[in-house]
Amino acid sequence: MEQTVSFSDLGLSAEIVSALSRQGITVPFEVQTESIPDAMLGKDICCRAPTGSGKTLAFGLPLIAKCPVAEPHYPTALILTPTRELAEQITTVLTPLAEAVSLEVISVYGGVSYNKQMDALRRGTDILVACPGRLLDLIDKGALDLDDIEMVVLDEADRMADMGFIDPVCDILNMCTSIKQTILFSATLDDEVGKLIKDYQEDPVTIEVGPKEVSMESMKHLFWLTQGMKRATVAAEAIATGGKSIVFCRTRRAVDKLGDDLANLGLDVATLHGGLSQRQRDRAMSRFSSGWCEALIATDVAARGIDVQGVHCVIHLDPAENGKAYKHRSGRTARAGASGIVISMVQDNQRGTYNRIQKQVGIKEKYTKPDLNLLPVHGKGALEDREPRKRKPDSRSSRDGQRSGGGNSRYGGNNSGGRRSSGGNSSYGGNSSRGHKGRNNHNDNPSKKGRRSNRHSASPRQHNRVDQ
Repeated sequence: MEQTVSFSDLGLSAEIVSALSRQGITVPFEVQTESIPDAMLGKDICCRAPTGSGKTLAFGLPLIAKCPVAEPHYPTALILTPTRELAEQITTVLTPLAEAVSLEVISVYGGVSYNKQMDALRRGTDILVACPGRLLDLIDKGALDLDDIEMVVLDEADRMADMGFIDPVCDILNMCTSIKQTILFSATLDDEVGKLIKDYQEDPVTIEVGPKEVSMESMKHLFWLTQGMKRATVAAEAIATGGKSIVFCRTRRAVDKLGDDLANLGLDVATLHGGLSQRQRDRAMSRFSSGWCEALIATDVAARGIDVQGVHCVIHLDPAENGKAYKHRSGRTARAGASGIVISMVQDNQRGTYNRIQKQVGIKEKYTKPDLNLLPVHGKGALEDREPRKRKPDSRSSRDGQRSGGGNSRYGGNNSGGRRSSGGNSSYGGNSSRGHKGRNNHNDNPSKKGRRSNRHSASPRQHNRVDQ
């Protein structure tokens, strides 16, 4: 009989193990068992693991266990992540565990007030979770300095590459002059991610968990020929029959319009896109994940990094950008061994696009008329008996989403939350020097007790970036 590995066996302290136990977490997942021991030894880690595999604790627990206590303005551990939702999710998971060893965790991302984040940084944080664009903005404003960062985690590295964040990430890494350890998690380890590994890691331990790609075989793929004006009705009927669904649209305007159309047909839905404030986005995710609404209507901001259980159906109202994006979207269903339905609404002029997507993902399905009989019944039933619903006031994009401090970031990307947050190539950067293999490996750290006592009263050290 195989002996079960415990978190204590992985080298974690009794305080951290007790904090995990209080949350009912007693047995580590595979990715945690594989990566935590080497991370605890200070080795660079390069791990390919899918969302939902337990990777947040895989990198978060060693970070908490080894993180030196920080001075105000000078965090000692940094987690870089591509989206606001993922940054908040990581912070939520790690905060109670960090508190068990008297460490603080905060997250910074676009779409919320600069002032609140700057105030939090003035009070001091040990572990900083950040989206690249907002972090660079805060550095420019003199809110923090990265000179004391000893451990860096790059989470969803491939997604950051897809969103055009590689140059900002490299600039951030080059600012971290005291790095001792770099941990990278990604769904793929090729292309630009491979360059990050080569330039910013030293003899990393490579760990691979789960399938290399989202498996298309666990899903049933339907390509329904649907005229543009009828797509909302067909989507509504599919949701009413199939149950908890995510519908992907290409633009924010399409998300809001479909949200209104589905509400008028009697469905309770939530919307998610980069034009919403963080409060609106949090509310949308909370309503969907808790089951208070039947469907989440989203742009591709929701295609990665969000782990919502029990999604029965994914609907592509608009085609994905390519096969890779189709996999990422579709991978929101058929998780953890479950099955799922993926429906693509195909207009006549989109057949060529979907032919390319099918070829890229390795499937070959016919284009057919919509047939609800093909869907397992998980939903609330027929639309005929439903009354139109009124959309929630905070489920529409508003000026608040553009006034919340993220809209005019010159770094762009989805983490900025304003008008320029639609992704694509980041406007920050240019050619940057990427190497830092000549690390400054300090061996002695100031006393944690002495530094902690000064956290809320000490003035920032004299430094050009902080004082400017």
